[in-house]
Amino acid sequence: MGQRVSRTDFEWVYDDQPHTRRRQEMVKKYPQIKKLFGPDPMFKYVVSAMVLTQIVMLYVMQNQSWPMIVLVAYCFGGVINHSLMLANHEISHNMAFGYARPLANRYFGMWCNLPIGVPMSVSFKKYHNLHHRHLADDDLDPDVPTLLEAKLFCTTLGKFVWVCLQPFFYGLRPLFVNPLPVTKLELINTAVQLTFNALVVLVFGWRMMAYLLIGSVLAMGLHPVAGHFIAEHYMFSKGFETYSYYGPLNWITFNVGYHNEHHDFPAIPGSRLPELKRIAPEYYETMPQHTSWVRVLYDFVTDPAVGPYARIKRKSLDKPKPAPVAESIGLINDSWQREVEQKKR
Repeated sequence: MGQRVSRTDFEWVYDDQPHTRRRQEMVKKYPQIKKLFGPDPMFKYVVSAMVLTQIVMLYVMQNQSWPMIVLVAYCFGGVINHSLMLANHEISHNMAFGYARPLANRYFGMWCNLPIGVPMSVSFKKYHNLHHRHLADDDLDPDVPTLLEAKLFCTTLGKFVWVCLQPFFYGLRPLFVNPLPVTKLELINTAVQLTFNALVVLVFGWRMMAYLLIGSVLAMGLHPVAGHFIAEHYMFSKGFETYSYYGPLNWITFNVGYHNEHHDFPAIPGSRLPELKRIAPEYYETMPQHTSWVRVLYDFVTDPAVGPYARIKRKSLDKPKPAPVAESIGLINDSWQREVEQKKR
């Protein structure tokens, strides 16, 4: 368990991310791809059903023992909460109500956020847009592990601990890598979440608040659905920085496994990404891909060639940082999505 990883540095590259070039090439070759742009009309109903399911579970579980609470949180509640986190990922791209209704998307994200227990919806959008626009940027992409993480968790045991603690690294890293000012919408998100949490404690008790939080934390760490965190961008094949997964766990994660497709076209909702792959299979079937998120977690921990260092990084040479908040309502302006909506009109 003390075996050290074979890498001692990140994989530094000096070219732009491949998704921009591939997007332009694919739209030119397959103009029908544009028909896939825009929100999925069923998305908001599916997400609302998941939120209501967790609220019902608070009633069902309130008299259960602690072992049963933890077991159900890991196997059921945590899966729903993780799926709701990925629903917030969809909402960060305005896939609930479209780009023309940004505030509707933000407030719906707060509704989606409730069972998770921690206010994250608005903040996630703010930082996730940086991940798309500045993929692997040493200063701007909050998804890439810090040098300190890579140095501290460079053994088999260290990587195992890192995977277990992944929710804390994932949630706190942006505040150290590239902290942005707190916005009004983030404060509203926090107030709404704390009010909901207080109601849960008042009506169902502290144990049910723990049920929600335990599920959220466990399902982001050593859990099958959490495998996508590592599967998406850790370099399992040299030179490739984004990987897709086409297995059954996509059914409960809004197709987040179609990750090359998502980075190529963030304006296409997860439900339509399989259709994008069907239209242009030659762009995706030849690239390295994962067949199991559980296997991804196992390989990450046990393979000395993989670890926090196994990420492509780019230097921010002569590249100004974007304005912390581009619009008064707390949104970072996504020019790509604006262009999409204009083209559709």
